[in-house]
Amino acid sequence: MTHWGGFEALSDGQRLTDVRPLVDDPDPSPLIHNVASAQHAPERIDQPYVRAGWYRDGPGAPGRGSQEFVPVSWDTAIDLLAGELKRVYTDHGAASVYGGSYGWASAGRFHHSQSQLHRFLNCLGGFTYGVTNYSYGTSEVLLPHIVADSDEVMRGATSWQNIAEHTELLVAFGGLPGKNAAVTSGGIRRHSIGPSIADAHRRGTRFVSVSPLRDDTPPEAQARWLPIRPGSDAALMLAIAYVLIDEDLLDREFLATHTRGFEEFEAYVLGRGEGIAKDPAWAQDITEVPAADISGLARDMARHRTMLTVSWSIQRNQHGEQPVWLAIVLAAMLGQIGMPGGGFGHGYSSSGYIGRQRPAVQLPAVPQGHNPVSQFIPVARISDMLLNPGASYRFNGRTHTYPHIKLVYWCGGNPFHHHQDLARLRAAFQCPDTVVVHDPFWTATARHADIVLPATMSVERNDFAAGKNEHIVTAMPRLTEPAGRARNDFDIFADLSRTLGVEDEFTAGREETDWLRHLYRELTERVAAHDAEWPVPDFDEFWRTGRLELPQTAGDQVLFGRFAADPESNPLPTASGRIEVFSPSIADSGAIPGHPVWIQPDEWPGNPSYPLTLLANQPRSRLHSQLDGGAHSQADKVAGREALRMNPRDASARGLSAGDLVLVSSPRGRCLAGLRISDDVSPGVTQLSTGAWYNPDPDDPAFCRNGNVNVLTADRPTSPLTQSCAGGHVMVEVARAHL
Repeated sequence: MTHWGGFEALSDGQRLTDVRPLVDDPDPSPLIHNVASAQHAPERIDQPYVRAGWYRDGPGAPGRGSQEFVPVSWDTAIDLLAGELKRVYTDHGAASVYGGSYGWASAGRFHHSQSQLHRFLNCLGGFTYGVTNYSYGTSEVLLPHIVADSDEVMRGATSWQNIAEHTELLVAFGGLPGKNAAVTSGGIRRHSIGPSIADAHRRGTRFVSVSPLRDDTPPEAQARWLPIRPGSDAALMLAIAYVLIDEDLLDREFLATHTRGFEEFEAYVLGRGEGIAKDPAWAQDITEVPAADISGLARDMARHRTMLTVSWSIQRNQHGEQPVWLAIVLAAMLGQIGMPGGGFGHGYSSSGYIGRQRPAVQLPAVPQGHNPVSQFIPVARISDMLLNPGASYRFNGRTHTYPHIKLVYWCGGNPFHHHQDLARLRAAFQCPDTVVVHDPFWTATARHADIVLPATMSVERNDFAAGKNEHIVTAMPRLTEPAGRARNDFDIFADLSRTLGVEDEFTAGREETDWLRHLYRELTERVAAHDAEWPVPDFDEFWRTGRLELPQTAGDQVLFGRFAADPESNPLPTASGRIEVFSPSIADSGAIPGHPVWIQPDEWPGNPSYPLTLLANQPRSRLHSQLDGGAHSQADKVAGREALRMNPRDASARGLSAGDLVLVSSPRGRCLAGLRISDDVSPGVTQLSTGAWYNPDPDDPAFCRNGNVNVLTADRPTSPLTQSCAGGHVMVEVARAHL
């Protein structure tokens, strides 16, 4: 199982000789074909390494990211790392260690790198940790103020079956990108987004895709495309709200009984106070969507059972709170929240689990123990933390202080993929005394470390997996021997914990097989508690057959359905118990206004030096930056670089042709890319996916030879409220490259 799907494989014991999708997957992802080709790629780390300067001069030695590495034995690596951990914890305390893992290393309930790292560090006394995420961190902070916890909103979303049966109009801000729906954290066994959309369309659901990219919605939807200027969705939504108010197409009874603060929002939309009515003519100049189309869409929404959805990409921008909040407000204005097939969703097609019925039992996880350290950062503020120890920052209405980090420990993650302004991140990575990385591959993060330990891939270890809203748990027996001298993260931490005197606390007296049986027993006990008659095989039978089916929840949209039916008896978990159109807690934070508004981003069309808006979206040929060296990912390159897409009109104006090697420039950096020309991209817009491995010029860290878009993007937060990633858009210029 991988995050992008399950597969069966033939193996000669050392490598996979054939990879095939599971027979019960109706629409398997081709990303599975990256696995076998990447396993023994030249980028694979074959044994432990230590950076030459650190090995010679000790912690804090300069030159991180630009020096050669010295190969060492496992015994030497464990001794060096254990000694450094003991020094840092003794001299500087637990808060000086940043446990920076991110959770996408590989599917699997036991070999989950982040859990393993955090459990180990908690055995030593704790660590500074990260909160929120790069995917939907803005919404993770915002939604509890407005409606409910983000996990409840997304895991409890209206099912695609419900949409097919009841939704007449589905309006997708940011589209419904099928490539993103092919992925679910923890694994996805059945890819169903294409068939689900096709079923809904066949039953009469009409789709409208509001996106700068025509192909942001699968062809099965036969969607009407409304091309929009990137970053202007909030203005479009405000104009829709204006039409609903002006033509009395809103449900004032629902607003009176189920929301708080609509009066303040209505006054803003109508222009009372500042004197600017947010009507379709106003929005047309901002969004490039004709006023007549805006008015027509508003009327269409009011006349039909309508589902509004906002992709995660929309909130991954400066002021990304606004369109998410506005979609909820529009759904409330229509009065359809809680109705079958109506209301709002967040992230349909941003991940494969949204719109699928959730299992009735919670999956087990490796217990991480207790972390006594209270200091944390939003994950997207890592450069700020490393560069500015002791500085204060605002987050979710409170003031916090950045700790002074001496040691960064990264296990199964690659911040040089996720983060923005990579030249700044590279400077930030010079600040700690020591950087430690576990990884199967020489990613940019590994190349900016001091101690690099080779980790196994999932095909080289035993585990079992099930992603969010998955109903089948999949056994994952080891398919090959580890490449080189790679070891499981658990075994590395077990050796370190033994050297540091905390082995019993970390391992709990269990080895890999013992942990798998222990976690499986937890799962079967939960199933039995839910339904004593549910068939559950013992562990040996599960391992032989390869699967365990879980019971599903009954019902759909339980939280919002109950709330809509009786808001007094079933209030939402907000300050008022209602949908917060105006939020006093947000207003009191001073970070953003107390109701949704239009705020123009700092980077906006009008700068002649950077006239094109570049979309930095998720790739179609890999998950994030994983296995970029795999055959499927490499086949998607152009001129050996990441592919940049551009409208024919913009290419012609620059004298560019398909297949050209181009130089993409922003106020922060430059990268090479290979050009594709497509009518699916709006004029004035370019698109360059994230995830190409950062390969900087030795003398210029702001220049990437492979096409990593994050040398171009700005390391600024969405807002002081959410402090999340705002790397979705950047203003650029594109020209032919001359090497």
